[in-house]
Amino acid sequence: MKTTEEVALGIRRRVFEHSMRNNGGYLSQACSAAEQLAFLYNEALNLGQPTLPMIPRPFSGVPSADNPDYVTGAGYNGPFEPHYDRLFIAPAHYALVAYATLIEVGRMAPEGLEMFNKDGSSVEMIGAEHSPGMEVHNGTLGIGLSTGAGLAWGRKRRGETGEVCVFMSDGEVQEGQTWEAVQAAAHHGIDNLWAIMDVNRQQCDGAMDSVMEVGDIATKLRNFGAVVVEIDAHDIGAMRQAKAEPHEGRPLIMLAHSSPTKGMEFLQQRFPRLHYVRFKSEQERADMNHAIAAELGIDPINYGQ
Repeated sequence: MKTTEEVALGIRRRVFEHSMRNNGGYLSQACSAAEQLAFLYNEALNLGQPTLPMIPRPFSGVPSADNPDYVTGAGYNGPFEPHYDRLFIAPAHYALVAYATLIEVGRMAPEGLEMFNKDGSSVEMIGAEHSPGMEVHNGTLGIGLSTGAGLAWGRKRRGETGEVCVFMSDGEVQEGQTWEAVQAAAHHGIDNLWAIMDVNRQQCDGAMDSVMEVGDIATKLRNFGAVVVEIDAHDIGAMRQAKAEPHEGRPLIMLAHSSPTKGMEFLQQRFPRLHYVRFKSEQERADMNHAIAAELGIDPINYGQ
């Protein structure tokens, strides 16, 4: 079995290789979130064996009376049994990083990435409910924690022992629904809910503070009723300690302060526009290929011309 550190490195390498071959990708999200998703899948969550094929099926249409065999992509996280945990990936644009994680932990075949963003594929660029590892569609940003809280409340009432985890991004605190979810979870004692938030201070239009300042997130979350632990997002030991924080009667939120260039420091040249990296020229692509490959300890990617 791989260590969580090995899984995190594998995530970065896969996302980098994919981005080089496909002339761009969500590199920064792999930098900031690799340890977080590795931690969730490799050790923190109690998940059963996948119930869907290793190579994802094509998109089979939306749920309807004429499509009775419709399933979501959550089967890659295991069955919906009462004792297993459930995971919601709230920022759907982290899909490429999530797929790389599924491959690294043996829940999806590497061939799945070859279907990424192709017509008729379920392996969407922006994860939808039919995409591997996804259970619901979480765009627009900000609805993931509410979804998780609702499921956790239902599971608690039914006496199910499995927890509900939400992986979030810090841009979601710009949405009012996120704060309603925290407040409702605290009021209703939904303590089988926990979240880890990738606090990388970046979003589509640049640095978060240039779009909308959010202030002291930790203090705000505590005021709304959550138990909050702030950690270094790249310190897996700190994640383990944070997950063990008592939070009876309240949701737990781990604020994982991350670097959007961790492991790929060459991306600093793009700062602060890091949301989606599309190469400006073949020369930049070649420079990035050699520089980041060296940082990740691999050979440059042979992506052809």
